Amino acid sequence: MSNYHKNILVVEDDPQIKNFICYSLKQAEFRYITAHTAQDALSHLISEQIDIMLLDLGLPDFDGMDVIKKVREWSDLPIIVVSARDQDSEKAAALDLGADDYLTKPFSATELMARIRVAVRHLHMHGKENQQGALTVGGLTIEMDKHLVYLDNKELHVTPMEYSLLSLLFKNIGKVLTTSAILKEIWGVGYGNDTQALRALMAGLRRKIEKNPAKPRYIITEIGVGYRLVDE
Repeated sequence: MSNYHKNILVVEDDPQIKNFICYSLKQAEFRYITAHTAQDALSHLISEQIDIMLLDLGLPDFDGMDVIKKVREWSDLPIIVVSARDQDSEKAAALDLGADDYLTKPFSATELMARIRVAVRHLHMHGKENQQGALTVGGLTIEMDKHLVYLDNKELHVTPMEYSLLSLLFKNIGKVLTTSAILKEIWGVGYGNDTQALRALMAGLRRKIEKNPAKPRYIITEIGVGYRLVDE
């Protein structure tokens, strides 16, 4: 399917950056709509079919964090934050609120398109787990319906907790999951921010799926934020 069938909402109040993003989208044959305020963005989301949103956080009327929170009350469309805020705490907060990705300004058109391709893949994969039961990245495959994991066509023995972690990452291929989001999903809301168990669980899983756990191919650490299963 052509990129032209994907409609992207660009929420950015800086004319120079907005023009750069729109030019990059046009070159890649994406359709796009622009908004320079949070209110404009929400109006477009309500009245039009939007597939992906590129969202600046520093908007003139409302903070972009509030936009993420409001949109997540009724929609799961991919949200890619595009912001000059580069602190790990800001990135983690946006991702915990429901953003799918976080791109720090300045950025290249190549990096922007890479993040958008991940979001497009998520759109194509929506419901795929229920239809096929198996998802694959490189030589790593997980069969959701059978709770089985394969590496290079060989079945791996993983513990139930390792499977839960890998399954969560596969369901969010290419998306950064914060440590707090993973802890909440796997151990529950009462587990707090104790990351020691998560680090131990991740180390054990990496020893099984990575040829060199010190230089992982599949599960990448986003320092200060969380983890990402690569999208190949």
